[in-house]
Amino acid sequence: MTGTALWCFYTVVMRRVGYIRMGRSGGPNRPFAASHDTSDPENDNREEMLHTSSFAANAALASAATGNESTRRGWDFVLQVFGHRKLLKDIRSGLMHVVIFYGFIMLQFGAIDIIWKGISGKPLPLPAYDAFVQSQEITVLLVLLAILYGGFRRYVEQLRRLKRGWKPSLVLWFIGGLMVTVLLTQSFDRLHETGQLLRHGSLYTSHAPVSSTIAEALRDIGMTAAVSRVFYELFWWLHYAVLLAFLVYVPQSKHFHIMTAPINLWLRRKTPPGKLVPLDLEDEEAESFGVGAVEQFTSKQLLDLYACVECGRCTNVCPASNTGKLLSPMHLIVKLRDHLTEKGAAITSKSPWVPSFGGQVDKLQTSAHVMTSATPIWVQRSSNVHHSAPTMTTIEPTMTVQQQAWNVHADTTVSEVALIGEVMTESELWACTTCRSCEEQCPVGNEHVDKIIDMRRYLVLMEGRIPAEGQRAMNNIERQGNPWGLPRGERAAWLKAYEAEAAVLSGADVGRSSGSASQTAKPVRTMQEAIRQGEQPELLLWAGTMGAYDQRSRKVLFAFVRLLQEAGIPFAVLGGEEKNSGDTARRMGNELLFQTLCRDNVETLQRYGIRRIVTICPHTFNSLKNEYTDFGLNPSVVVEHHTTMLARLVAQGKLRPVHQVKERIVYHDSCYLGRYNGIYDAPRQVLSAIPGVNLVEMERSRQNGMCCGAGGGLMWMEERTGLRVNEARTSQALETSPTVIGSACPYCLTMMEDGIKQLGVEEKVRARDVAELLAESVFGKSQASTVT
Repeated sequence: MTGTALWCFYTVVMRRVGYIRMGRSGGPNRPFAASHDTSDPENDNREEMLHTSSFAANAALASAATGNESTRRGWDFVLQVFGHRKLLKDIRSGLMHVVIFYGFIMLQFGAIDIIWKGISGKPLPLPAYDAFVQSQEITVLLVLLAILYGGFRRYVEQLRRLKRGWKPSLVLWFIGGLMVTVLLTQSFDRLHETGQLLRHGSLYTSHAPVSSTIAEALRDIGMTAAVSRVFYELFWWLHYAVLLAFLVYVPQSKHFHIMTAPINLWLRRKTPPGKLVPLDLEDEEAESFGVGAVEQFTSKQLLDLYACVECGRCTNVCPASNTGKLLSPMHLIVKLRDHLTEKGAAITSKSPWVPSFGGQVDKLQTSAHVMTSATPIWVQRSSNVHHSAPTMTTIEPTMTVQQQAWNVHADTTVSEVALIGEVMTESELWACTTCRSCEEQCPVGNEHVDKIIDMRRYLVLMEGRIPAEGQRAMNNIERQGNPWGLPRGERAAWLKAYEAEAAVLSGADVGRSSGSASQTAKPVRTMQEAIRQGEQPELLLWAGTMGAYDQRSRKVLFAFVRLLQEAGIPFAVLGGEEKNSGDTARRMGNELLFQTLCRDNVETLQRYGIRRIVTICPHTFNSLKNEYTDFGLNPSVVVEHHTTMLARLVAQGKLRPVHQVKERIVYHDSCYLGRYNGIYDAPRQVLSAIPGVNLVEMERSRQNGMCCGAGGGLMWMEERTGLRVNEARTSQALETSPTVIGSACPYCLTMMEDGIKQLGVEEKVRARDVAELLAESVFGKSQASTVT
């Protein structure tokens, strides 16, 4: 029996390892030879690097960071696997899992003791054996309580993120059965051994409180020592059988994560979070680009599928799932896993289930899972006391339709099932905002976004399929360098607009009070002009497409420019030489357009010998800082977001916020600033330094913050199902009763302003950037109002 169970376990594991190895060995060759040192702190995601203005100091920190990188990753692995860092974000289920996890580790020694005693008739020769038995019984009791609570959470409390049905309950029965058989085996053994000696005395003993109490109860109802011997052997064998059955069951279920999750966490990316692997578009041997079949994913991506525990934490925080879209990150992983298992089994002609019953191999050749066309039914809800708009988020419609639509279809072979369309629908792929909230919550280190982008790449590059609005934005970027299709020559028009503002502000400076800032607003130089004047500005201000073209974002750019001038920071801009960063194109799957724009921008930066860049857009910031290095940008180039620079200038006393700004401000975290680059404190430090500001937080903030709905190219596409993501996020902000919703991203600012209008509260609440608020405090409202 033992040999059979071990053979089944080994066979199942090796077959799934074979399925994982169907994937590619790694990412494609990078198109540039320039290497990227991922431990370089100038390209690290730590905010403290941006507080260093000296390149010598940066170099020193680089050396220290290189030595500490492996240690940091090691500790992070320990905290994830053994500290349950992400699981404990949900404290109740986290504690339940901690009890089960460590309980199982401890009970393995107890299982060995029980098996050894059943074979040899003697317990293990352990020191302090009584203490060992006591710890085992207490652990069994705690694990039983944890299992009961797990059943309560799933079937009584019915958390929306948890699946229900008979399959999820199997593990509860397995673990519960193991615990019960342990206690009853020990109880019958105790009754048999001590019952003959203590026919009338108490069987209770403090080092075995549970089993001795059960043994005494059994004796009181008339069970003899001889009968207890029979039951001892029965439950010993039953415990052993359940243990072996559980061993065989684990790798064939979601509980395979017991083995795969630690490996997955150890092999997690060493590059910055969310960084995309470049495609080698010049590879003449490549048959396709992107992922159009499950085996085109990398082996690491396929390992993700078997590491998933189906806890639903990813779907629970997904902005698409929460607003009635079809996309569910958990079902993305589960559906890909089912499809991979079926395809692997069909290729090998061996059942993934061991032992195999009822012609399962034949069924796999003639049936397969298919995703049928479905749309979540969204019922309008309202939870906000400020208005009656439908703003309550819920994942229930998405969870329901995913469960109903993913089924096995007879007379359909897995080779006929298209990955895009019949496993993952296009509506799911285009619903993703690439916010990485799913990845932030995943306790086993799964990465969802790169899989979606890889499938988008296939759709766009190989099949030319993209929603009409997205195609329009791509065409406009390709032809005119911006998603609106405005003339390419107008990219530098903001400079003239600022000069006009500067002239007005200079006139206002004459009557400025002594307590106000003293620096006069001046025109902005381009790099070409600076070079002609024989100067080499160290800092480049990257205006970005939003700052250059969008009238609302221009106000943020103008405020930041004036603050730089007030602080005496020399800088220049590229003007008409600046091009779109390509972030939108890349996240929408158009890698060709991204690489074209990226090459042109890198060439321009190299031509001027740029060493430092600052930008108001987190999407541009992320691309320049984390992804341009794959295409030739020197990793020593320091890329900074405007909030970190402003926080440093305020801390250094170069900017003095002296004017009161009496506002109740709730800050909305940008996904590409926060989850992608770890910058949460800098914007809050700026706001906290402004006198009169009452800074409050939403329930979902920082790492747990909800996306505004604009990322992943969705800024340029319409939401046609469910609730608009920006409405939901704006509603969450309004629950704090703010007068201002603060942000540090042009996309977020646009989405928050639209949300305020859609919810009809524009008379009470405004959306403003951190730079605008700081400018008002530095210059005073009358002087700042011209540009903010």
